[in-house]
Amino acid sequence: MTQTAQIAIIGTGFSGLGMAIKLKEAGFNDFVILEQSDDIGGTWHENHYPGCACDVQSALYSFSFEQNPNWTRMFAPQPEIKAYLRHCAEKYGLLEHIQLNTHVAGARWNDKTGAWTIETCDSPKLWAYMQTNNLKPGDVLDRSDKTLPRFRKLHAQVLVSGMGGLSTPAYPDIKGMDTFTGTSFHSQNWDHDYDFRGKRVAVIGTGASAIQFVPEIAKDAAHLDLYQRTPPWIMPKPDREIRPLERMMFRKVPQTLNAFRQSIYWTLEARVLGFVGNPRILKIGELQARRHIRSQIKDKELRKKVTPDFHFGCKRVLISNNYYPALDQDHVDVLTDGIREVKGNTIVDSKGTERQVDCIVYGTGFKAQEPIPRGMIFGRGGQDLLDAWREGAEAYKGTTVAGFPNFFMLMGPNTGLGHSSMVYMIESQVQYVLDALKKMQHRGWKTVEVREDAVSQYNASIHAKLGDSVWQTGCKSWYVNENGKNTTLWPGFTWQFRQQTKRFDAEQYVCEAAGVMEQGGEPALVG
Repeated sequence: MTQTAQIAIIGTGFSGLGMAIKLKEAGFNDFVILEQSDDIGGTWHENHYPGCACDVQSALYSFSFEQNPNWTRMFAPQPEIKAYLRHCAEKYGLLEHIQLNTHVAGARWNDKTGAWTIETCDSPKLWAYMQTNNLKPGDVLDRSDKTLPRFRKLHAQVLVSGMGGLSTPAYPDIKGMDTFTGTSFHSQNWDHDYDFRGKRVAVIGTGASAIQFVPEIAKDAAHLDLYQRTPPWIMPKPDREIRPLERMMFRKVPQTLNAFRQSIYWTLEARVLGFVGNPRILKIGELQARRHIRSQIKDKELRKKVTPDFHFGCKRVLISNNYYPALDQDHVDVLTDGIREVKGNTIVDSKGTERQVDCIVYGTGFKAQEPIPRGMIFGRGGQDLLDAWREGAEAYKGTTVAGFPNFFMLMGPNTGLGHSSMVYMIESQVQYVLDALKKMQHRGWKTVEVREDAVSQYNASIHAKLGDSVWQTGCKSWYVNENGKNTTLWPGFTWQFRQQTKRFDAEQYVCEAAGVMEQGGEPALVG
């Protein structure tokens, strides 16, 4: 049976739910939300490792139209954020639109019908198939394999991706890792049944997830080997409990919560002056980070290992109060010689030293340069989105791509932040997409497609600004692809992005009505 809907949304994180809430408020009710997991929450459902929490203050990391007076900490832990998203879905009547355990295997634009054909299948069955065939998330499926789960079709006029940039786990390319005889898992697929007590554990990676779960593992493991390629800059985490009296005040006088939120917002916005304006300002942050190392680590050799040799801010700056103390323990070793191979239950470093381990935890992050897997989105002429992005992902205002009509991305290329809340950026894009849909409805447009020259000019301006930023000072990070192109970050204040996305600028699009093609902002006439 083929399903139809006016709008299909992929994902139930902040992006998907935020889009759906605003659609419903505007009177758009013919939409579905496709979620591959068994519950709502996006990355805050998928990531549930010990110590998982937000690194942006809770009061700002929430929808502006649904502020939460009940956060218990300045930086909310994962269970509270997931519960908040569930609350939003229930309050705004989204549950009837959500299809859980629904994996989007692919979406293809049909020029003849002027709509998207989306193929879905049962997620648990697909994951069982992938496990049997030793496939990882993002791997291309062999569609000729008759043992694949049955696929269903959905036709939608508009497709909105709310998948986010950090959704496909990345694994290192290490010889023999698939032959490891112990237990292994990625931080996103945490095995809560595994007992670390008395075990020798190897953690590969020292990114944002690892600095949160390493202190938790270190509490139980008999020995922990932390394989570090590049140390991150880490700042103290200004976290504390939000006292019951404060929460009561936020509930009874909502204006106080909004004022608190605004104070956080403008404090964080000031960081842009260092990242993009004058990187020398970031020296102040570097000095504070160096003091943080000295105050928390006694071992001088360990201090050297965890001190970065790149500009502060070039890679993502992390925050933690318990990571360094966890490393400065007798049963924890920070190893910097790299990994040559995995043999049986041993890891062999580049110098040939072998270390036995019972468990490997991959804290190696996500495929930020491939936010949407190959073989998933096909535009005009059957072009794969990743083929359109051969030189690196790019979009107009991080939202639309030439050759992909009626396709909108939330948290698309160059919308990421190094200083503030992504929820603010998501709300900005939601407004832009909503205005596009309103104009399509009001003016009788069947399709809207951004012009190639608009995408080129927009991205030229983005990369001109990025050229002088701290992110282009030479370090290797997931912000930048193999060609040196920064495809992830927004080079400016978030309020500037909001100004750009305040209205749908139809003059930059080709807008097509029934039998009438229009280039520009005037409405197309339909009979």
